Amino acid sequence: MRRHFRCAAEGDRPVREIGDKLVIATHNSGKLREIRALLAPFGIECLSAADLDLPSPDETGVTFADNADLKARSAADLSGLPALSDDSGLCVDALGGRPGVFTANWAEDEDGNRDWMRGMSKVWQELDALGPEASRDAHFACALAIAWPNDGQCETFEGRVDGTLVWPPRGDKGFGYDPMFAAAGRDETFGEMDQDEKHRISHRADAFAKLVAALEK
Repeated sequence: MRRHFRCAAEGDRPVREIGDKLVIATHNSGKLREIRALLAPFGIECLSAADLDLPSPDETGVTFADNADLKARSAADLSGLPALSDDSGLCVDALGGRPGVFTANWAEDEDGNRDWMRGMSKVWQELDALGPEASRDAHFACALAIAWPNDGQCETFEGRVDGTLVWPPRGDKGFGYDPMFAAAGRDETFGEMDQDEKHRISHRADAFAKLVAALEK
């Protein structure tokens, strides 16, 4: 099932075709699982960067959109296929938006391995140090970028979900910082929530809805 991508209006750029194969520019199994679930209704075969043995570029951007853009362009150019990338993270109000684009870095140990409990503990320790009056408000942010090989064209869509942080973490579903985040108006954390429901309200779902709005049959 083919889909076309309607580019943002700049001159007379044509409608771009995704086709039936798309590279998902990630080595994160949890993120890949979520993106595949979101793309499932479109009949697009998703190949991960790991499937194609593509390297992960250095994430040198200062925003989520910057990092999503560079990862999508790299995967598209190396694979010769359209590529979709995600850059996302947790932004805590009382910490000035941190960890933000460094969300994954906060979870890394001395050997560079990611331990999400380590990351969640660091966030809570910094927040707890501010005292009980410090706001527990936070949001997850996501930027999805889709790039085509060779010509450098890339489009980006951003989403977010607001909520609060809880401690201790709850639930073994989802991934990353999900067990310490409860979306606004919800009692369950993303780690406890039915994953189909999470996919409906998450930051990634918000960004994906904007991408889907640019797809036409």
